Formats: sequence, structure tokens, C-alpha cells
Amino acid sequence: MVTASSNMRLADRIWLAVALLQRTFPDRAFSKLEIREELLKSGLGSGTNTASVNAHLKQHLVANVPPSTGKYTMLFETKVGFLRLFRAGDVIDPQRQSGRGSKYMPKRNEIPSHYHDLLDWYEEWSRQMIAGGASDWEGDPLVQLIGSGKHIWADEHADEYVQNLRREDV
Repeated sequence: MVTASSNMRLADRIWLAVALLQRTFPDRAFSKLEIREELLKSGLGSGTNTASVNAHLKQHLVANVPPSTGKYTMLFETKVGFLRLFRAGDVIDPQRQSGRGSKYMPKRNEIPSHYHDLLDWYEEWSRQMIAGGASDWEGDPLVQLIGSGKHIWADEHADEYVQNLRREDV
């Protein structure tokens, strides 16, 4: 049993901080600054490296961003710089979908028992969101296409990509 936040994985500490915010404001996404502030306020950020926290918030934990390492899907970026907890039905970057299952919440035995109520809350919140509480735009098939195909022109500027396409048509 884990008894101190310093013994927890950074990913789990960040998830707990976001869950504390999300439980208070269930319909919001949070800026990375708000999340870092909650880490400090809650004591979950003690002994953390700022660069590591930033990397986790930018890429490691974000379901709809290509992974650098691991396949966690603990957070979801609703718009640039704003995150909320991941929930079933959220778009996952294809590189995170391959391989074995992804971690979307802390394991009960890896966090202190006084946070277990957050796990229970999250499961209920996720069920409610799936059952109809989700925003209308999230189910929109056009919105779900956002970002698809970006790999096609990832290595060149958009204007160069269009010019090359026009040259091929001649």
C-alpha cells in the first residue's frame, strides 16, 4: 500500500490532481497552469521535476496526442493547452491504440487509500458522461476528424504541400 505521494508515479499524481479539479468542475477542462497549481496545493506535486510534469501534461498522459513513451490515456486535450480526464468514447491517437491496454486511471493499490473515493467518483462520472452527459460536439463525426491525415503533410509546410499537389496535376 502506498502511503505518501512521493512514492506514487508522477502519472498517478497528475491524474489525482486533475480528478480533484474535475470533481469540483465536472464540465470543464483545465489549463496546464491550473493543473500544476492543483498539484502544489494538494501536496501531490512535492518533489516533482517541473520539466517532467510539463512532459506528462504535453504528451505522456494525453490520449489524443502521439506518445513519446508509453501508451497512457489518462487525460484528453479538448483544445490546445486545456486538459480533462479521459473517458470512454474520447478519440485516442492511433499510436496509443496499438499493443496492450492503456492505463486510464491509477490502480487502487498504487495510491493512498484517502484517494480511493476519487477512483469511485471517476467511474461514476465516466458512466454519466457516456450515458448522455457528454457535450453534443464530441459525438459529431466531423469534429472527430480533426487532426486526421495530418501525417500526410507532417514533413512539409502546408503551402509547399499544396504546390506539390498542383505540380503533380499538370
